[in-house]
Amino acid sequence: MGVLTILSLALSFFLTLLFLVSYWRQQKKSVTLPPGPAPLPLLGNLGYTFHKSQYKFFPELRKRYGPVFTIWQMTDPVVVLCGYEVVKDALMNYADQFSGRPFSAVIDLYSKGYSFPSLQGERWRQLRRFTLTSLRNFGMGKKSMEELVLEEAQHLVSAVSQTGGKPFNPVHLTGCAVANITSRALLGEQFQYQDQKLRDLLVTTRKFISNTHSFLHQLGNLFPVLLNLPAFRDKLFRESSELLSFVEEYIKQHKQTLDPSSPRDFIDYFLLKIKEEEMAAQSNFCETSLLMTIIALLAAGTETTSSTLAFCLAFIANYPDAQAKIQRELDEVTGSQRPPEIGDRVKLPYTNAVIHEIQRLLDLAPIAHFHAVTEDTKFQGFTIPKGTTVIPFISSVLFDPTQWETPEEFNPGHFLDEQGKFRARPAFMAFSAGKRVCAGESLARMELFLLFCSLLQKFTFRRAPGSEPRDCTYLRKNKVQTIMSSIACAVPRSTM
Repeated sequence: MGVLTILSLALSFFLTLLFLVSYWRQQKKSVTLPPGPAPLPLLGNLGYTFHKSQYKFFPELRKRYGPVFTIWQMTDPVVVLCGYEVVKDALMNYADQFSGRPFSAVIDLYSKGYSFPSLQGERWRQLRRFTLTSLRNFGMGKKSMEELVLEEAQHLVSAVSQTGGKPFNPVHLTGCAVANITSRALLGEQFQYQDQKLRDLLVTTRKFISNTHSFLHQLGNLFPVLLNLPAFRDKLFRESSELLSFVEEYIKQHKQTLDPSSPRDFIDYFLLKIKEEEMAAQSNFCETSLLMTIIALLAAGTETTSSTLAFCLAFIANYPDAQAKIQRELDEVTGSQRPPEIGDRVKLPYTNAVIHEIQRLLDLAPIAHFHAVTEDTKFQGFTIPKGTTVIPFISSVLFDPTQWETPEEFNPGHFLDEQGKFRARPAFMAFSAGKRVCAGESLARMELFLLFCSLLQKFTFRRAPGSEPRDCTYLRKNKVQTIMSSIACAVPRSTM
């Protein structure tokens, strides 16, 4: 018997054994897990887990298996939660059990264990608590932060006015405005919209976000052994390293100019915390955790809010009646000169309702960040083993027909009571819910309201000449194209 024959037999035996072990593990785990499509041994449900937009399969799987079902990523189960009642039950009533994050070999290597969205346990609690406290100290939720946003709103109005009512793509200007607000809070710097450093910040942030959803990123998580290959690592982290270098330079500058008696921004607060804990035996506050926290806040605080604002402008250009009603409400409350303030929100119920309704329809993060259960958890009649990845399907909440009267339609009335006053809806989970709710939710809400109102006070947004009107279904289903490529005209209201 030749050497090749022996090797072939050995390989066949090994693969067969691996196949059988995988099949046995899947069968053993499946006993207590929610139902779902039958997985292939070793490969799992390839058609669902490797698809670029896997969530598009979820409504059909929900019809077949119910609001809680399981898909398999190779040999690992992933539990999907659908509908308001189920998602609320998990994130609110079982908040501790569903507050974990699945391990990501790629993110762990890149962040050295300090990726802010992926942190677990005491490290997560300490860094999240400190981050929220520091941002509040700097003004988040206070008048000083509102003044900062209002100042930026005037810069944005000025930049839009320079388009002269001609067709333009709002996404760059909305990106500049939101990035400037985030930059001032975190980095202590405000840029001119033409500043190359601001453009670099926007570009590197978008590259970083794109990289986290790339095929290479997914491949590295599925086969961590690839991360030992220098060529693979270099290609995987090439674009993410640009944002890393950008932030590192700011940390270096802050260390050289730090005045302990007068912290200027989030970096200063964090550097002072590092000094405070220098003598601690174990501390979660170090330059690496500072670097990774800044990167996470830049990515979350810039791209999502600026994209939402750009979508709002493209959307409202296709709904002139709603836009006119917003402007009438603004005129009654603020007039044409006084800038809208956050205190006006209660007096602008229709405007507030439209912003929320557009956010609901946009459904920017259909599945948000993945969760993981922190212990064996009995939930909805099933037992989910500790460490299992869980996907709260946020789209199924934002379009749940049991919670919204006309879920597929643009209907600001979803957020208005019978007296025409704004009403909050528990099923509005655009910022997620529970212990992992977006840390910057209050700032994002303030930015959206003040920037949107400031623009509609001064301009009427119209579709570009020759373009077809689009309804909410088209805009929602083509949201990336709508955000990145929509062309609108901002006509000054003073000339109308």
